[in-house]
Amino acid sequence: MVRPNIEGALRAQSRLDGVALLTPFQYLERYSKQLQAEVFTKREDLQQVRSFKIRGAYNKIVGLSNNERKQGIVCASAGNHAQGFAYSCKKLNIKGIVFMPVPTPKQKIEQVRMFGGEAIEIRLEGDTYDDAYTAALLYQQEQNAIFIHPFDDVDVIEGQATIGLEILNQTEQPLDYLFVPVGGGGLLSGILTVFKARSPQTKIIGVEPEGAPSLGTSLRNKHNTRLQKIDKFVDGAAVQRVGDLCFEVVQNQLDDCISVPEGKICQEILELYNKEGIVAEPAGAISLAALEIFGDKLKGKRIGTLLCGGNNDITRTPEIKERALLYAQLKHYFIVRFPQRAGALKEFVSEILGPNDDVTFFEYSKKNSRENAPAVVGIQLKSAQDFLPLLERMKAHGFYGDYLNEKPDLFQYLI
Repeated sequence: MVRPNIEGALRAQSRLDGVALLTPFQYLERYSKQLQAEVFTKREDLQQVRSFKIRGAYNKIVGLSNNERKQGIVCASAGNHAQGFAYSCKKLNIKGIVFMPVPTPKQKIEQVRMFGGEAIEIRLEGDTYDDAYTAALLYQQEQNAIFIHPFDDVDVIEGQATIGLEILNQTEQPLDYLFVPVGGGGLLSGILTVFKARSPQTKIIGVEPEGAPSLGTSLRNKHNTRLQKIDKFVDGAAVQRVGDLCFEVVQNQLDDCISVPEGKICQEILELYNKEGIVAEPAGAISLAALEIFGDKLKGKRIGTLLCGGNNDITRTPEIKERALLYAQLKHYFIVRFPQRAGALKEFVSEILGPNDDVTFFEYSKKNSRENAPAVVGIQLKSAQDFLPLLERMKAHGFYGDYLNEKPDLFQYLI
């Protein structure tokens, strides 16, 4: 198996000159104060395609022979790789087919169309990246096209590795830690290739979503493992299986791999927008979201993170806010059993709810044949400490039916 190397990363850097932007490695004052450390982030959300994926896609495609280009090229992507692929097709005048999962945010699909123009065709297949990947491979075999993998390819990995070369040139002193988002593992493999060669003292930490811990699971099992079920919310990093080449590179070099709850990532997206004015997609915010979880080890250290993408669809904002509130234990859903008598709702509002509690969801259907009728009620609290007193009042007055936050099979229909 041919593995990526520092010489390949340097060749990629030359190929990408004038194509990929030299993005800033920005000092983050708020994070630095909170952690009592020096925190920086590589702003790959500022690339023309708003993610780092342009690096790997272009490096792979520009290196194809004329005969390979004539065969046509195809890719599978949850969004960002497709944009880099589309941009490269248009710039190099190559016809390309893009397979994307059906739930891909509309914003990403429209961006792919914009960057590729007449050079690309988009096909939506399946519910996950892995479904789109299977469809793309079938097309590739039938048409004898060239498949441009989003992460499990030497040229793609070496393209992503150019981020590591830039970070090393942008830092006056070595980093103690570098937190790297993990989806399929191409970015992490590229960063490891550069840093283990040129800054081996820097600890590289892989960060993946809690709902799709494919790398962490594989490292524990000591072999590349496919997850049967994943949470697709962090669409840029939610894959069922990391790349084989990526796993080969990572397994004996990575210093640590941690997972971050999706709700914590949502908190980070909102904080970045409200306090730094930065638009980050879920995968883009994940490495910054990991800092608080990693704990006191970071105090006094020089820390690097990667804000790897900013392709966030504004229509996802309500879900992002909801998940953030749930993670902070400020949003709770109940089945409330209302006595079917006049004044029951007034009693619930005046005697059960606290002065700062807010009803944000209410669905009720009267049942004439019953003494009590259930309602699904969503309540937002001002403080997480208000939850237990609320629960006690509901039980004491006979309103409590069930708590839905801890019932995922039912809860999924509410968010």
